[in-house]
Amino acid sequence: MSRGFVREGDQEEVPMIPQRAYLPEGVVNFVTPEGMDLLLKEKEELIKERENIVSINENEKRIVQNYINAKLQLLNDRIADARIVETRVELPDEITFGATVTLRNDLSGNIQTFRIVGVDEADIASGKVSFISPLARVLINKKPGDRVTLKRDKEDIVFEIITVTYK
Repeated sequence: MSRGFVREGDQEEVPMIPQRAYLPEGVVNFVTPEGMDLLLKEKEELIKERENIVSINENEKRIVQNYINAKLQLLNDRIADARIVETRVELPDEITFGATVTLRNDLSGNIQTFRIVGVDEADIASGKVSFISPLARVLINKKPGDRVTLKRDKEDIVFEIITVTYK
């Protein structure tokens, strides 16, 4: 039957799905082994959530299923494109993907530690920055003792690299 013969009230709303973390077109989706574990755990949780939907009526259940299925599709696409990057041991002092870097802000003297991770596992509150972030981009291929400048609109920030470690 054509959709033209369906009552307006019978049409389902298209669920609004929040996009995943931004990854520019053509950029490889690098993830740490822990990041891949998080993606797979998220997938398991969504599948369990879909299996355990409790709703008042079938229409409501279908809307929730559509929402979860759409989230799963985005997640499955991200998992399919992911490339796991193992910790590099041959260049332990050079900053690459997966490095944990301790920095000193030249102006304030504050010391901060960040780990360079994939876009889906980035969480600044946990000290994890995405490999595509401006900070990570200025740190890549640098070594302890190097100074890097993070360009900002109002004022550039200069950091000294104190340590580089890998888990």
